[in-house]
Amino acid sequence: MPLQKQFDVDDVLDSVMEAFWERGYEATSVQDLVECTGVNRGSLYATYGDKRALFLAALRRYEETVLSRTLADLEARLEPRDAIRSVFELFAEPARRGRPARGCLIANSTLELAAHDGEVREIVAGAQHRIETFFARMIEQGRARGEIAARVKAREAAGGLLASLLGMVVLTRSRPEEALLGAVIDDAMGHLT
Repeated sequence: MPLQKQFDVDDVLDSVMEAFWERGYEATSVQDLVECTGVNRGSLYATYGDKRALFLAALRRYEETVLSRTLADLEARLEPRDAIRSVFELFAEPARRGRPARGCLIANSTLELAAHDGEVREIVAGAQHRIETFFARMIEQGRARGEIAARVKAREAAGGLLASLLGMVVLTRSRPEEALLGAVIDDAMGHLT
């Protein structure tokens, strides 16, 4: 009879996700994962696989939970233009409060691993596509409501917003200056008028 797991697999994966988000893939050791989850190495490997498999599972979890839920919440609560701006503000907020910015696990993974890891590249490309699609949908809705200029082409503008967002996320880690982050947000939003 197989042994039952003595831990919640989703809770453990959330802890793993947080560790990779905080430190990155290379800087996070398996011992770090053991310590942050409270689960021994053998159980982690038996449940999720090796460190790379754990990372891929955590990256997928980030896309499915943090990213998807955030975008759905913004879309449900806010007018389209405000929803777009709020995506930028969510990433700028920690830096504005003087806290170290973790950035975005998707953007961090893009910079650290996507160039040489096809599976990571596939996951981050899917997540980026999700954000871009969200922006395009918000632009279309905003145009229909008259809060975004009719001349704005949703797909093209969404790509520009995605590029601005990713650039700003990088800046939150290297140059978290209020004026700079604000200028990026204002410039991105300015393309919608």
